[in-house]
Amino acid sequence: MAKVQYHIYFVELSKRVFSENRKFREANPQFNGVLECLYVGMTSKTPKERFEQHKTGYRNKKGYKISSNIVEKYGMYLRPSLYNHINPIATRAEAVKMEETLALELRRQRYAVWFN
Repeated sequence: MAKVQYHIYFVELSKRVFSENRKFREANPQFNGVLECLYVGMTSKTPKERFEQHKTGYRNKKGYKISSNIVEKYGMYLRPSLYNHINPIATRAEAVKMEETLALELRRQRYAVWFN
């Protein structure tokens, strides 16, 4: 059986997310309105498969929604130029840490970013 590999991915969000979603706005007080709004995620699927799950409101076999409402409503497209050089990542723990590290770095650069 093939070993699971993890992937970091970035989704560009519509800037409407900043004006329409209070939690997103509160999480990004540094946002200057100029740079992009982004979602940073990690997955054991391909970024394309995971993006499609978000856009369709995917639920797992137990019926739990495992897609992001923010990506479902505001996600426009994947930004592979931001993640292709990072992937794949060997372990889930490394991917979780990388997701947070990259999201916080983008916030320091004044992007508006959402991650889990």
